[in-house]
Amino acid sequence: MSPRMHQLLLNGDRHGTYTHGSLQRGGHNSAASDHAWAVTRAVAAGAVQAGWSRAAFVQVLLDGPYPAGRPARALQHRRGYDHAVAWLHRAFDGAHHYLQTHDPLCGRQDFHAALAAYRARIERTPWPGTAAKTDLRNLAARLDICTRTGGWDHTVSERDLAERMGCARTTTHRSNQRLLNARLLRQLDHGTPTQGARWMLLAPTGTGPLTLSHHASTPQRPQAGGAMSGPTMRHTHHHRHHDNDSGADLDSHTAARLMNLDAFAHRGLSGSGLAILAALAEHDGQTLAELQARASISRATTYRQLTTLTHLGLIQREGELLHLTPATLAGTGQRGPSCEHPATGWTDVAKWLGVHGTAHRRRQHHHAERARWHNQQARLADRPRRTPPVPSRTPPSEAIQPHRQGTYETFLHRTPG
Repeated sequence: MSPRMHQLLLNGDRHGTYTHGSLQRGGHNSAASDHAWAVTRAVAAGAVQAGWSRAAFVQVLLDGPYPAGRPARALQHRRGYDHAVAWLHRAFDGAHHYLQTHDPLCGRQDFHAALAAYRARIERTPWPGTAAKTDLRNLAARLDICTRTGGWDHTVSERDLAERMGCARTTTHRSNQRLLNARLLRQLDHGTPTQGARWMLLAPTGTGPLTLSHHASTPQRPQAGGAMSGPTMRHTHHHRHHDNDSGADLDSHTAARLMNLDAFAHRGLSGSGLAILAALAEHDGQTLAELQARASISRATTYRQLTTLTHLGLIQREGELLHLTPATLAGTGQRGPSCEHPATGWTDVAKWLGVHGTAHRRRQHHHAERARWHNQQARLADRPRRTPPVPSRTPPSEAIQPHRQGTYETFLHRTPG
């Protein structure tokens, strides 16, 4: 086994590398079971890479004194030997199947190489239409989060993601649903009252974003243990060297850096203007037809956005080629034949477009929603609970019957003799 997996087997997960807080809605805490499964499938992947047999893997974890086998031994104590063996077989078989079809990652450098291949695939995928541009923002924001966390799994709430994307929370929610349906994204849990949901990026395997297959990654699924998230396994990218027939090509780093600014709000430059700048940042000096193909926008939208960007001094035309001015990515324009008063920054661009303050109002709205939720929880906690009424101990035979006036039975009861 590798030194890292050997230490995990001998000492367990001392540093909490495989720990994920997953308190589910309704009070069910699955953090311990998720952690046990993550450690077991990681050891299984190391055993498969080292050439162990399935019987040796089961014997080491069940019969040995190693801390990594404590979850399996506890399962054996609770539910029997056969159930523990089946659990270990599922982890080993899933790891074996996954390693046969995927390249293992040996360290963080390999993960970042796989992430760069994933980013290149996303950048060369056409994203036509307003909804698709929103999905591109969503993936660009998640790629930045995964770059910092060092794994395909990441935790983010809808409000935080909306602020990163520069759009409304409802728009972010619809984008998440589209990515889930397209199988570019998987939701691992629903988060906690104080923590966002946990997600996993999924790599497309076809020529477009909607043709994707990926193995399940939870212990309840048939192929459990097959899809290893985090820095231990690599997503497939066998098609990364295919010819880019669609012509789409963007710089997602530029898009992620600019998309949360007011200038790129819905009624500002929007996603189409962002795509034009990201396409020119990737390849400066393009014709109108090339820019239209690489930004995946229509010809009419290209003309409209180029008119605005040229008027602001952010793009200049030299013959048939379109170029970014030297300080375009900072929002500073340059004086030219079509621009007498160039922009002095993205704030100036947002004021000129009438969308200044959009991000600030969105953050204030989200802050008010969070404060309102916390106040509601505090009121519910301070509200005194009603004491249930004490049931009467009077026998039914001695209970006082209600007096019924005006009935024939009451008249006979009151009449003597």
